[in-house]
Amino acid sequence: MTPVLELIDVHAAYGPFRALFGIDLAIGRGEAVAVVGPNGVGKTTVARVASGLVTATAGTVRVDGEDLTRAKTFRFARAGVAHAPEGRSPFATLTVEENLELSIRGNRGGGGVRAGLEEAYEGFPALGDRRSQLAGTLSGGQQRMLAMARVLIDAPKVLVADELSLGLAPMITEQVYGMLTRIRDAGTALLVIEQHVSHALALCDRVVLLDRGTVSWSGASADADQHVQAQLGV
Repeated sequence: MTPVLELIDVHAAYGPFRALFGIDLAIGRGEAVAVVGPNGVGKTTVARVASGLVTATAGTVRVDGEDLTRAKTFRFARAGVAHAPEGRSPFATLTVEENLELSIRGNRGGGGVRAGLEEAYEGFPALGDRRSQLAGTLSGGQQRMLAMARVLIDAPKVLVADELSLGLAPMITEQVYGMLTRIRDAGTALLVIEQHVSHALALCDRVVLLDRGTVSWSGASADADQHVQAQLGV
């Protein structure tokens, strides 16, 4: 079966600084793959290459069999790749509903706004309770929910989830991972970039361990403990 997302011998750089060296990674439909490793080893760069935010300097990036290596970011989005970045990404001075409307109009046009909002509030009831609240006044966990709702209004083939638990309280982290589980179970493939290794191992089918821009180990989550402990000490 053709992988829904595939990186083949991918290299990437920021100007003269080389960040990735020959990364190989493939994700099947409905599969969840975690990319873990210490800070500064290239995890976020993998996420950005996978969603077209960073162009690979060498190698190949394919989405559902289509070569998008040099494609613009919007081509990745149209092909079904959604990116939920680290940090808080909503428009702070707009309400929850206005944030959602912007995304829905971009995906479905004005005629799809009402149905899209209903779907978003059904999937994320806490947002429905706060639809008139300014996004910048939401809690960190609520802002992550809003960011996820914006990218999931039209179910993507792949969700790139980059450090969604960063800075969140343990209870909110559990809620975020509950949402990721539901998204995976609904058929969306996940590429999860994560510092909370235990959560990533519990959610994902496979693990890719990075070390200084290269893959030091990859395999089933059930076999990952000793490799993660050896490199990360956790």
